Amino acid sequence: MEIIRHILSHARFPHPVVSIGNFDGVHVGHQEILRRVVQDAHVRQGTPLVFTFHPHPLTVLRPDRPLPLILSLREKLSACFATGVHGVIVQRFTKTFSLLTAEAFVQHHLVEAIGVEKIIIGHNVSFGHDRTGRAETLLQLGDQYGFAVDVVGPVMVNSQEVSSTAVRAALSTGDMQAVTQLLGRPYAVSGRVEKGFQRGRTIGFPTANLRPRADLLLPNGVYAVRVEVGDTHVPGVANVGFNPTFGGNTRTIEAHLFDFSADLYGQRVRVRFVEHLRGEQKFPSLQELIQQIHHDAQRARTLLCSAENRRQ
Repeated sequence: MEIIRHILSHARFPHPVVSIGNFDGVHVGHQEILRRVVQDAHVRQGTPLVFTFHPHPLTVLRPDRPLPLILSLREKLSACFATGVHGVIVQRFTKTFSLLTAEAFVQHHLVEAIGVEKIIIGHNVSFGHDRTGRAETLLQLGDQYGFAVDVVGPVMVNSQEVSSTAVRAALSTGDMQAVTQLLGRPYAVSGRVEKGFQRGRTIGFPTANLRPRADLLLPNGVYAVRVEVGDTHVPGVANVGFNPTFGGNTRTIEAHLFDFSADLYGQRVRVRFVEHLRGEQKFPSLQELIQQIHHDAQRARTLLCSAENRRQ
């Protein structure tokens, strides 16, 4: 697995098969494309590669309308490598880079720098200045520069075309079942456990606290979760929000892990959100909050146990 940030100075790869795109979410549509990249590269005894951009082009071209991302760059790279690709080329996206024509991008970054033999892309791909490069453009350029092109048609889930836009819409409403179907896995957030106010410990529900990135798409509320601690997956319940009962003003993720007592401060964990249980609310008293947490924890235990039994 290799992350390449300076492709123009990088040596060529053996028989490279490449997909290009933003790959925000690495959803099941992206996964189908990358599965074919890996499969085709294996047949050619070549190198399966992803060519992506950072920051997301829309954050550069439309800074007044920032796009909330499904995954951080670290999470996107991890999800790409999980498909079996050998390398991810991360092209820094700038206004200057955005002026490259579709043909200039293909010629300089894919043909000359990589020596691409085949490109596999989604049917709605767009690239180059003013997004004028399309699947048809690549097919024409493939004939011109001598590389093959495969176009992957829309991938459907429950009669809905899978897209990053569809994932964002499901996330924004807390529809975690739809999110899981579109992503092919539960939505997850990674981070280091920070020391909080330790209120949970005093009421019998110690929590692992994470500071989410500013554009976290999840609505505030309580979720049934699974927390990855190293190689261990621990069920739990998590609150996303500001702790209005205590007058909080910082958005946090606070996860209570069931039947788990190890010290997690400073460790990197991944919280997988399985189900949205309720919205965040302010309680009139600490006792009412404790009662609700007991109820939420029991609901989460039951739901997660049932989900585990269905998988088996």
